[in-house]
Amino acid sequence: MEDLPVPPRHSIPPTATPPVAASSATAPPSATALLSTPVGAPPAAATLGELRRSGHVHRSVRAELRDNLVTAMRGEQPRFPGIVGFDETVLPQVERAILAGHDIVFLGERGQGKTRLIRTLISLLDEWSPAVAGCEINDHPYAPVCGRCRALAAEQGDELAVSWRHRGERFGEKLATPDTSVGDLIGDVDPVKVAEGRTLGDPETVHYGLVPRTNRGIFSVNELPDLAERIQVSLLNVLEERDIQVRGYLLRLPLDLLLVASANPEDYTNRGRIITPLKDRFGAEVRTHYPLVLADELALIRQEAAVSWAGSPLGSPELADHLLEVVARFTRLVRDAPQVDQRSGVSARLAVAAAETVAASAVRRAALTGEETATARVVDLASIIPAVRGKVEFDQLEEGREDEVLTLLLRRAIAETFRARLAGADLTGLQDRFENDGPVETGELVPATELLRRIGPVPGLAAILGRLGVDGAESPGLAAAALELAMEGLYLNRRLAKEELPGRTVYGGS
Repeated sequence: MEDLPVPPRHSIPPTATPPVAASSATAPPSATALLSTPVGAPPAAATLGELRRSGHVHRSVRAELRDNLVTAMRGEQPRFPGIVGFDETVLPQVERAILAGHDIVFLGERGQGKTRLIRTLISLLDEWSPAVAGCEINDHPYAPVCGRCRALAAEQGDELAVSWRHRGERFGEKLATPDTSVGDLIGDVDPVKVAEGRTLGDPETVHYGLVPRTNRGIFSVNELPDLAERIQVSLLNVLEERDIQVRGYLLRLPLDLLLVASANPEDYTNRGRIITPLKDRFGAEVRTHYPLVLADELALIRQEAAVSWAGSPLGSPELADHLLEVVARFTRLVRDAPQVDQRSGVSARLAVAAAETVAASAVRRAALTGEETATARVVDLASIIPAVRGKVEFDQLEEGREDEVLTLLLRRAIAETFRARLAGADLTGLQDRFENDGPVETGELVPATELLRRIGPVPGLAAILGRLGVDGAESPGLAAAALELAMEGLYLNRRLAKEELPGRTVYGGS
């Protein structure tokens, strides 16, 4: 039996709803959305002179990240909102890299939260940062680097216009694809500007790419090895010399940014799909992983699964904790299964999609049968298999047996949850009911009230509900869900017969 340790204190983001039964939880907004939303008005300084008089101090992006991280650590504030299960493994490495001022590459299988972790770095930036108004590369008013801003600063002095950028605007991101060009990342000649009469040697004819446009911020390259080698070369100067070169221009723009990247370990280390000089220029290499304990897997599902349907005619479906635990255990069993290709990994999105599918199955039943409240039950778990089949890559030897393998793993997950939740519980009253009154038929379109009517009074039902943490008096659906888990657990432990028919399940049959 797997233990359920309490998650570390700062595993759950303070901006999100704490883990509770999904029946009452509201899906929190993403960390990126929260960080991109200003919580206060920008400072009032509108010119360079006003900025100086306000006492503003210019810091590099790396110094800004380092100082804000140290402040958060001393104040025991959350540093990486929305990140679950990395507190003792990944996050210390990330913190050391930021304190050292290193560019970072995150290595991990799909669905391990690499992109989410990269985006939470935004929280370590100042909420508001000044820039020369109208500058394409966000020059700081104290130290402009592009020709336009230097000329304006020399001409206008303390009257130089200043604009304020929220930290959500200081993050740039590019998914590496084979068609990505140097122009996309670094820049190229703008034919429109040339057509307007400027000469080719004029730096004003340059159209800056994504990297310089994220100057004084954080830029992320997702799936770095998918960049063509000649495109990877264009990042060498950005990582080492901190400048960019655009075609043949006599142009040197010192950039102030943190470059982070994500990659699959196999692509990054074994297939030779990334050039060695680029690997050498990253200061830190951080390995991610899937949740190590069941509690983290559950916290992740509660945080990410969209099972709160505000405004729906039926309201939000009830999804009891023991069903979420089945989903979490199923996900972990799939990851460890020898029939699954471990090189591709099993994304955390599988667990999220499975929980959402179970909730949707309950809503479908309620809509078709007229139930007032949609409540997920064990009978809804079968809907997981077709929903997640495409998220798992099997060994070639298992071709044609995918559904069979997943079904067996799902049954194991239910059995493990039954033992964890109801081991030692007195279920003789439920077993006696089948011996005295015969079989009970349930199914994906059998309402909870009808199932309870068919089962009838069960001695010891209150104890079963108490072990599962549900109140059957408040919700007949949760009572039916608890009884279905008990019946399925008895069957899987060979203490009760079961017959499966299309859309129907008969417990206690011959």
